Formats: sequence, structure tokens, C-alpha cells
Amino acid sequence: MSQPICFASPEEAENAFYNAIALGDADLLMQYWSEEEETVCVHPTGVRLTGILPIRESWRSIFDNARIRVQPELQSHWQGSVMAIHHLSEVLYVEDDPSPHGPLHVTHVFVLGPQGWRMAARHASAADDSQQAMADAVPHTLH
Repeated sequence: MSQPICFASPEEAENAFYNAIALGDADLLMQYWSEEEETVCVHPTGVRLTGILPIRESWRSIFDNARIRVQPELQSHWQGSVMAIHHLSEVLYVEDDPSPHGPLHVTHVFVLGPQGWRMAARHASAADDSQQAMADAVPHTLH
């Protein structure tokens, strides 16, 4: 058995995560997750999965049903000494269909442990920026 990969930064772990998605490899993808009991993944469907086994099976099911390509874009991030939070937008492409799906708002939480940085949580949801667009359109007056 090979030695686990040790990521020096959350960005390295995140890049590896997206590479595993591109390969459609659920087992490889799960090597980049924390093995903590409370590891959580929320797919855009809203289903909350807790623990490595349910998360792995959900990704297996996704990869068994379609080849997907994800175009992530980092929106903001915060990093402390043992935890990092990344907010991204994702656009999905399914099979050879050139039309994009999404965008999705995604939050990744990474933790630093003995094996380096690992994903502890992923929450993806359909983007609905209509409220923000409305708020941006309203004039703001300072008194």
C-alpha cells in the first residue's frame, strides 16, 4: 500500500480533489478527505452525508452515472493555523454536453492533521444571486 499524500496547503488538497473529480475516481477523491467521524458533504440536492463511507458511495454513484467536469473559481478564503475555509463558484459540464450547469456556490472546510491538509466539509448549493443583485441595485444613503 502506498503512503498517503501529505498536502502542505489547503490549495494543494483542493486541486487534488478537483483532479480526482476529473478522473471520476471516488477512491482517489476520498484520500483527500479528513477521516474524522463528523466529516460532512452536502450535494446540491440538499442531502447531508456524514462520514467517509456515505460520502464515498455518493461520489461513486455520481461517477457511475455520468462523467463530469467541474470549473471551480475561488471567490474568497480564510486560513488559520489548523483550519481553512474556501468559498467557490462551480460550473459543471456533464459528458460531452457543452452547455454549463450551475453555477453552484460551494464551501470547503479544510483541517490540518497528521497527514497534512484534508477536506472536512463540502457544501454545494445552486446559486441564486437574485437577492444580492436586488440589494446591489438599491441606492445606499449614508446619514
